[in-house]
Amino acid sequence: MSNSINSMKVVLGMSRCLCIVVLLSTCGALSAQNEDGRIRNIVLVHGAWADSSGWKGVYDILVKDGYSVRLVQEPETSFKEDVAATKRILAQQDGPCILVAHSYGGAVITEAGTDPSVAGLVYVAAHMPDVGESEADDGKRFPSDISKSNAIKKTADGFTYLDPAQFHEYFAADLSAEQAAFMARSQVLNAADNFKAVITTPAWRSKPSWMVVPTKDRIINPDLERWYATRANSRKVEVQGASHSVYISRPKEVAAVIEEAASHARRLR
Repeated sequence: MSNSINSMKVVLGMSRCLCIVVLLSTCGALSAQNEDGRIRNIVLVHGAWADSSGWKGVYDILVKDGYSVRLVQEPETSFKEDVAATKRILAQQDGPCILVAHSYGGAVITEAGTDPSVAGLVYVAAHMPDVGESEADDGKRFPSDISKSNAIKKTADGFTYLDPAQFHEYFAADLSAEQAAFMARSQVLNAADNFKAVITTPAWRSKPSWMVVPTKDRIINPDLERWYATRANSRKVEVQGASHSVYISRPKEVAAVIEEAASHARRLR
């Protein structure tokens, strides 16, 4: 009997030790997460006349730095469908995320970013309309170089694209001629009405935001991007000499802003 009781005491003692080890391990992990303070989920949204492959450089940096990154492939057939495509990816997040967009995608995340999973918004050379506004109307505040050109073409069924011969000049001046030519020939045609889509509930009104301004942007006037950032009280980061394709040409700078948002937005939650 005595041996049996002693054995039970040993087993109970070992169980207590095991529980303590597990508890300490769990607390340590939680402590590390709290000290790190970063939001780990990032969702990237492309703009008009492009697809998500342009985010590859930014994606590689974020993944290397420990982030979980998802990319939205917008059909560009309607604003409603592009917002729905973004919300579809947001619904798959397992925690808070930073929602990032380029160009026309800025209007998309302004509408989709009200999703509760979104902790912060990063606009990269992007539109940032308010309630009742469209990017087409906002563009008139500070006309861009491309709006004064004949580079935007339209198909018979109402889709727009950039003249391949002028794509390098307006969209991607700081990329190689070869890369720009490939992008020009692989454009995703964008429904013309998408640019006129009116925002109902702008996410940046209730969530922190960042704006990356490429100073040589010829698709969206840099002064409009600065104006958007001032109105939204966004943290503004200018990238000197960068074109509208800043997310491709300067992935380190863009990834750094996204990581800053991931760190800062967590503290605001």
